[in-house]
Amino acid sequence: MSKRDYYEILGVSEDADAKDIKKAYRRVAMKHHPDRNPDDEGAEEKFKEASEAYEVLSDEQKRAAYDRYGHEGVNAQAGAGGGGFGDVFGDVFGDIFGGGGRGRGPARGADLRYDLQLDLEEAAKGCKTTIRVPVKVNCGECKGSGARKGTSPINCTTCHGAGQVRVSQGFFSVQQTCPQCRGRGKMIADPCGKCYGSGQMEEQKTLSVKVPAGVDTGDRIRLSGEGEGAPGGGPSGDLYVQIVVRDHAIFQRDGANLYCEVPIGFADAALGGELEVPTLDGRVKLKIPPETQTGKLFRMRGKGVAPVRGGGPGDLLCRVTVETPIKLSAKQKELMRELNESLQHDKHSPRRTSWFKGVKSFFDSFSG
Repeated sequence: MSKRDYYEILGVSEDADAKDIKKAYRRVAMKHHPDRNPDDEGAEEKFKEASEAYEVLSDEQKRAAYDRYGHEGVNAQAGAGGGGFGDVFGDVFGDIFGGGGRGRGPARGADLRYDLQLDLEEAAKGCKTTIRVPVKVNCGECKGSGARKGTSPINCTTCHGAGQVRVSQGFFSVQQTCPQCRGRGKMIADPCGKCYGSGQMEEQKTLSVKVPAGVDTGDRIRLSGEGEGAPGGGPSGDLYVQIVVRDHAIFQRDGANLYCEVPIGFADAALGGELEVPTLDGRVKLKIPPETQTGKLFRMRGKGVAPVRGGGPGDLLCRVTVETPIKLSAKQKELMRELNESLQHDKHSPRRTSWFKGVKSFFDSFSG
């Protein structure tokens, strides 16, 4: 599909309202509808362009994503979802052309999927990358027809171009796909010397992919017309780039928020202090108040990820864990024993005192 500007396709300005967009779409689509232009091969492509443009500009969310990120923003937001161009056409024109159908055209090529692995930083900030995709494309020699250059496929001699045949079974007559042409209705009398009549060739396609900021695992970007070519010269399918964000050494992502675990020493937890913690934008200071307990969660607002579908950035939530000292020297052990003896009072460990009281009450209930 063309990557022309959607506003240009419909002939409207970027500040056009919904009414003007709908009116412009009716005009362009009526002009280029395939049923009105049976002899114009370019009409169907222009009609599809107009339908794609209207599908995006008539939807507030999709239009906002397009205005912000262009075509890639719409692809990442919509993926393969949405009602599709047939539904859009039916909504605007009703059954003027028989319920919005566009008639049968050449078979469409298969859609493809490519899993694109990204680091968290790439997904959060957006990036541009190159991928290589193995794909079947229409033969350049015969343009996908399968027939030698200068010749054309002929009508199947079995089904006479219908693609189906009737088979009698007793009193009944059953219609089946033609076994000779496999439903295509055409046969290759003089095969192409390059693709040997298949109409397709294997190819490694190199594509540039613009990843919008804020994507997450499960999001996908549609590259229109970059899928497999169709036998017989029909339109190519689409390529769906599926986003997979790798696990990060420090952060875990949950929607727009990021989480990380921050180990602190025993003294810092008891006395308080200040330490540096990482964010996707660099280092920031985190103040630890005195008497901080393990598991305490600190929120750093706006240090998360701005989602691709809009909205402000989330938060970074730092969970502190008090680390027990290891590999103590003899002197350090002695100091720890002295400190422990000095802390043997309820006021220093209220949670521990409360817990032991609960345990004592639990066992007393058995003895009673």
